[in-house]
Amino acid sequence: MSSLDLEERRQSPRRRLGRLATIKLGVGIAPRYCLVTNISAEGVRLQLNGIDVLDEFVLLFNGNEIVRDGTYKVVWRQGQDVGAKFISAVTENA
Repeated sequence: MSSLDLEERRQSPRRRLGRLATIKLGVGIAPRYCLVTNISAEGVRLQLNGIDVLDEFVLLFNGNEIVRDGTYKVVWRQGQDVGAKFISAVTENA
């Protein structure tokens, strides 16, 4: 198995984004901003800069149609970056 086999496990290509999103970590916790550095059909890569996230969180993209508001689940962590897959959409009232 080559190193390329280990690196490329996603099912759809990722695109660079470089856009701020609002991350909601739970009830009673103030929303924060994080940087979405990459997106794909299945999920996102976030740069958190000191934000501690649990395994699931809500991301809101403030009207950007490129990415989906919704609940995401962390699938990997590396320093201040996390990769998360899209689980479900959120409604306007969530």
